[in-house]
Amino acid sequence: MTPQDHAAAAADLLRAEQTGTQIGLLSQRFPQIGMDDAYAIQTALAEAKQEAGRTVIGWKIGLTSKAMQYALNIDVPDSGILFDDMHFAHGAQIPKGRFIQPRVEAEIAFVMKAPLSGANVTRDDVLAATDYVAPSLEILDTRIRRVDADTGKTRTVFDTISDNAANAGVVLGDKRHPVDAFDLRWVGAITARNGEVEETGLGAGVLNDPVESVVWLARRMDHYGQQIQAGQIILSGSFIRPVECPSGTDIHADFGRFGEVKIGFE
Repeated sequence: MTPQDHAAAAADLLRAEQTGTQIGLLSQRFPQIGMDDAYAIQTALAEAKQEAGRTVIGWKIGLTSKAMQYALNIDVPDSGILFDDMHFAHGAQIPKGRFIQPRVEAEIAFVMKAPLSGANVTRDDVLAATDYVAPSLEILDTRIRRVDADTGKTRTVFDTISDNAANAGVVLGDKRHPVDAFDLRWVGAITARNGEVEETGLGAGVLNDPVESVVWLARRMDHYGQQIQAGQIILSGSFIRPVECPSGTDIHADFGRFGEVKIGFE
């Protein structure tokens, strides 16, 4: 793909987000698309958002569980960018029509107190750079159709990465903890939709340790000349399957002693 292709795809994705109208699969439109192309499209999308006044507040990591990697036939996670207009308060109600096909995932969020970068970042580096950890929900959305109606082909990981890793929002719970206060592998959540339990999971589902997910992100970002900044939120990856959130949905993620997160969709 050419830089012009990257820019055109990013413009189409931004328009889809603004209008609520999904576009077709980029993997069909650009059969030659690869991982670097997908991240280049994501970067072009991010640059357009920043030019429009948006501010980067963090990063999300996806495809950290084996189940999701097997589903997309990929053996590495992916990442996306969090912007200021994606941050919703614990207990907030999302206005109807804000998203196209919202879903949520339960995750452990890291909030950083120091920059983090480099190809050789270690687990100890992540722990030292973390201000606190908190329970969180990631809101997912898709500006690309999940399935092509004519061919039946589904989105590939390249479509998802291009679409900012399907990222749409972040909700942090009120509780904050030192990064070493819990064994994060054993931090879990019971996620209920309208009072009925939909999904449960443990932090160990995220690369066996959510800290290792942040290690992966810092090293990946170094490859693309990027850096985690102090104050940024890092969503370390979901340990549940995505829960669909049509209009009228209320979500409650109970992390036990770690805290809780609530969000509603009008």
